[in-house]
This record gives sequence, C-alpha cells and structure tokens, in this order.
Amino acid sequence: MSAHSTKHSSEKEWQHKLLLFVSAFLVFETVTGLSIYLLPFSLSNQVMVILHTLGGLIFTLPFLFYIARHIMVYRWKKFDHFKLTGFVAMVIGLALSVSGLILTWQAAFQPKISQTWDMIHVVSTFAFIVFLVPHAILPMVRNYQARTSGVMQSIVTAQNKYVSNTAILSIILLATILLAGYSYEPTSLNNTFPEDYNLSYGGDRPFAPSLATTNTGGAFDSKSMSGSEGCGTTGCHQEIYDEWQISAHRWSAMDVGFQKVQSVMAEQNGPESTRYCGGCHDPISLFSGTKNIFVEDLTNLTGYQEGISCISCHAIKETDIKGNANYVMTQPERYMFEMKEGKNAKFISDFLIRSYPQKHIESLQHTLFKSPEFCAACHKQFIDEEINKVGWVQLQNQFDNWRKSRWNHPGDPTQTVECRECHMPLVESMDPSKGDSEDYNRTADDNKHRSHRFLAANQFMPKALNLQGADEQIELTKKWLRGELDIPEIADKWKKGPAVPIELMVPEEVKAGDEVNIQAVITNNKVGHEFPTGPLDIIQAWVEIEVTDQNGKVVFTSGNQDEEHFIEPGAFMFKAEPVDQYGNLIDKHNLWEMVGVRYRRSMFPGFSDKAEYAFSCPSTMQKGEGEATDPIPQTEFAFSTDKAGELHVSAKLLYRKFDQFLLNFLFGADAGLTSPVTVMSEDQKTIVVKSKRN
Repeated sequence: MSAHSTKHSSEKEWQHKLLLFVSAFLVFETVTGLSIYLLPFSLSNQVMVILHTLGGLIFTLPFLFYIARHIMVYRWKKFDHFKLTGFVAMVIGLALSVSGLILTWQAAFQPKISQTWDMIHVVSTFAFIVFLVPHAILPMVRNYQARTSGVMQSIVTAQNKYVSNTAILSIILLATILLAGYSYEPTSLNNTFPEDYNLSYGGDRPFAPSLATTNTGGAFDSKSMSGSEGCGTTGCHQEIYDEWQISAHRWSAMDVGFQKVQSVMAEQNGPESTRYCGGCHDPISLFSGTKNIFVEDLTNLTGYQEGISCISCHAIKETDIKGNANYVMTQPERYMFEMKEGKNAKFISDFLIRSYPQKHIESLQHTLFKSPEFCAACHKQFIDEEINKVGWVQLQNQFDNWRKSRWNHPGDPTQTVECRECHMPLVESMDPSKGDSEDYNRTADDNKHRSHRFLAANQFMPKALNLQGADEQIELTKKWLRGELDIPEIADKWKKGPAVPIELMVPEEVKAGDEVNIQAVITNNKVGHEFPTGPLDIIQAWVEIEVTDQNGKVVFTSGNQDEEHFIEPGAFMFKAEPVDQYGNLIDKHNLWEMVGVRYRRSMFPGFSDKAEYAFSCPSTMQKGEGEATDPIPQTEFAFSTDKAGELHVSAKLLYRKFDQFLLNFLFGADAGLTSPVTVMSEDQKTIVVKSKRN
C-alpha cells in the first residue's frame, strides 16, 4: 500500500464516528467499572452499576462490529508490537463482553452472580487497560513526533480532534451519572420518636426497661426494619423465607398469648412498660417508638407484625450475655428503590443487590449470629427492681444452662454442640448463602443452609394463629420434642433415642393386696439446656401413669387431663410457681410483679429426676367376696385365686406450651383454645401379680 493510501486510511479511521462512539463508551465503562470496584458503596456507585450495565448492553454489538472492521482495515499491516497489543486487547475485550453479559443475565434473573464470572470481568478490566492503552496511545505519540514531515500533520490533526471529541462525549456520558443521581428521590425515613413519646425511664434510655438500643440511640423508622417479604420474592432467599414464615420468631409479636399478656401489662403499668418485652418479641415496634402512651394497639400495625424480621435479626451488631435483649441494633443502608413500591422498582433494587452485593453481605451477614452469645441476648431473662419494685430475680436462662453443661467444650468444636447446630440444622439448599467455610465441619460448597424454622418447643402458636403450613410445623416440632429428627452434623455427639426419655422402674412381681411401688425416671438426654425451659409458669411437662390389669381394667392413674384440659391435682410436673412480694401465686404470667418462686422443678442437661408412685394391688377375690367398704369394686378385677395375674404399667412424659388456666384467663373458657399436647417419650412394663396362696 502506498504512503498516500496509508495516510488517507489512517486519517479516515481517526475521523470515523464509530471509533468515537466506541471510545467514549470504553472510557465510560472503564471509569464506572473501576469506581464500582474500588470506591465505597454509595448512591453514585449504584447509579453507575445501572448505567454501566445499560452502557455495556448498548456498547457490546457496536464494539464487536468495530473490532471486526478494525481488523479488516489494518489486516495489511505487518505484525508488530502494536498489532500484538491490539490482538490481546481484542481477546480480553471479548472476555469482558461475554462475562458482562453473563453477569447481567445472572443479576437480572438468577439468585446470585457467579464469583468466577465476576472475577473474570474484574481481571479482564485491568488487563484490557494494560493492553489497550499502549495499543492506542503509542501510535498517537509516534504520529505526533512525526508530524513535521507534512505527511503526518493531517493525521495528527485528525487524532487530536478524535481525542477532544472523545473527551467531550465521555464527559457528557459521565454527566448522566450526576443527572441520574440528582433526579433519584430516596425513600425518606422518619427516624424520630413521636412527639408524645414517654421517656419516663430517662432521656438517655428511650427503650428502657428493655436493654435493647440502637447504634444511634434514637428511633428507627419501621420501614427500615421490616419488609422481610422482599428477601423471599427476590428469588434469592425464598427457601429461608418460607422456613421463617412459619417460625416462632416470625410470629413473636403476633403470638396471641404475648398480645394478651402485653395488653394486661399495659393496663396495669402503662404502655411504656411493655418495652421490657419489645426487645425480644417486638423489636420493630420498640425501635420505632410505638410502645407509647396514647397508642391503642402496641403491635398490630402495618409493618410491625413481622416479629423478629430478617433485618431485626441480621442487623444486630453487638450483644451482651446479660440478657433482656441486651443488643445494639443498626439501620442498614438500603439500596436504591429497595423500599419503593412497584414492579419496576423491585426489579431494579433486586438487580442492584445481586450485581453489587458487597454492601448487602457486609450489612447483613456476619459471624456474630453464629455464636451462642448472640442467642443469649434474648434467651436469658431477669426481673429487677426497675420492674418489680423489689429486687433482682433470674428467669429463663438457656444460655448459662448450656454454657455450664456437658455440651460446651470451649476451644473444641468437635465436642461442642451449639445453639444453631440443634435449632438450625443444616438442610439441602439452593440459596445463594449456602455453604460456610468458617464452620469447622463445613465447606463453602456444601450446598446447605441453616434452617430458619427455628424448631424448638412451640407447637401452640401455629395452631392458635391458624397459620399456613401449621400442620407440618407442629408435626416437625413434635418430632423435635421426641428427639426423632435426624441431625447428621451432631449425630456422633449425643445418644440416640428420645430427647427426654422416661424409664419405668417396677418390681418383677407383687402379691395381691400388697403395696406396689413404682418409679418413672426421666433423663435430660439431648436438650442443650434445662428441661423444660422457657417461662415455666406457662409451660407444663408432666408424667402420666396408668396401671391396668390383664383385662384392661384401670387399677391406678396419675397425670390425666379432664374434659376441660386441666391436669389432675397431684401429678408429677416440671414447672415453676413464681410469687409476688405478698406471697401470691403468679399464675397469669404477670412477671412484672414477681419477686421469687415457691416451687421450681426442671432438669439440668444430663441430669435425671424421678416420679414415685405407690398404690395397693387389688386383693384376689371372687365375685361377691370382700367387705362393702372395699374401695375397689368387688367384681372389677379378675385375679384368680388359683393362678397369677398381671399389672400393665404405662408411663408417658407429656408436654404442652401453655397452661390451660392462663389460656382461659386470657381468652375465656368459651374460646375453646387449648395447647396441643406432645408425648415426648413413653415406657411400658409388666408386673406379675401372685395370689395370696402363692
């Protein structure tokens, strides 16, 4: 090719509009890409994510066309270092385009973006700069140095004009970032207390008597704490959201028992006193200032019903093992459009979270909630003088039970069983958060997440609230209580069998008419804390005994329920009987009046207790024998005078979440509300009965 043709070709290429268009977009994509990767999370960076993506979609086809055209135009040139850097930049540019398109598709329609493709895109960006800059700049420098020859002057003029036009167009494109950011109206948050907010516990303790607080010390708008549905409808955490939907955490604020007890507390002590309960049961209401005088309903408002929402658990950044909700809540910085209504807003915010996830992960995923100390903030409770006007009293305390038990081996995770391993067992998962390389027995690609059903001992709430999926949750809870759920993660750390087995100790044989002594031994086998645990003035666990003869006639019973669901007096029962300062029984869960207990029975992990019974074995008799004063009907038992009989002994350990007396007090006996009863374990034995002649 002649020098004149070469000059004309080069000059024409520098003036080509496609080169200008492609170059400006390259500058725009490079600047925004580097900003997204290198600079902190911000509104402008989110705008850049959106515009960077749109620019890439618009730019890809023209870019590919330009590459093909550029190769054809300069195919005649000899292969040198300029051409080498160009070819390498081309290959890297293709990798950038492909990875960008894949990441865009994943962010728009998949649960998460691929870390591999994301890394390819990032590395390609830096590599593209490394090879493209010398490919483009060095020829320009060379042309500029040769401009005195006259032949190159017009080329230099063309390239100078190209540089200035590219700069102008790039600035215009970059200005769209400022324009878009300026035009965006963020959702305003009202992080202030109501004007009539009662600060009776002091201005420096706005959430007292709860120990919960915010990192600012001020209120948080309820919108910033709620919206858990969005975590499921993004297509990201649908499995976890569905599990949480039926959990006791989800309904902690709307639990019918909590609602009624809270209303009684508000009537007696004032609405602001219910903040004591709010830190654990109703954090959204607590932090937004709803638990206040003049507020008719302390919980049941739009956005408040979520109980322990996704945000209100994952945004906790600091806890203290003192209990009573002693934690610090933060208000995560939300993404653009995240709290706005509408399908388009939802699509954009979901896209931003998936394509630009670092802030989302940093804000809501941390190692603190993997620790038992995290759970201790709420699963440890006390009453002090501020509440009962008398003094300090320890209430439920699952954390210290566990901490001092055989399940805790500090520094040795292979022997320790922690809260989450039991109550949040691993399940197969498609969730983006699956896998965890920080757990000693897990990997980043184990395809599991921790169940957010939070299975424990509440089989009452799903039924009482008539929740969707209640039957499944209740059945799983019953299996949990019986120790029938398989947890492979910790299977080698505890004994198989019931969580709290019951074993009968009976004599092999007795004589008719003798006193029969039997024992039911109950062992806290698998429970990570005392059994039962929780508010023991409400919870009931008891032993039911039934003794029958060989014909099925009842000889002796204990622990039966009557038609109104009350347990008969004298039953062996695990429970607590708190009292107020006058010695009156606390039987309406009015713990704000509690100063101590007059009776308490529960079992520490690994410990046993026993229920003892004694009754008279019926005397051997024929029909018509015996005195009229016999307490046993004469014809009821068929122990022959000539051969031995049998006594069949059955023992069951039963559990229910709610005492019937309290339910009747809260809702009225006519409501027909009762708590499901679970048979946790049972045992049967046979006693040979010998006649007096033997």
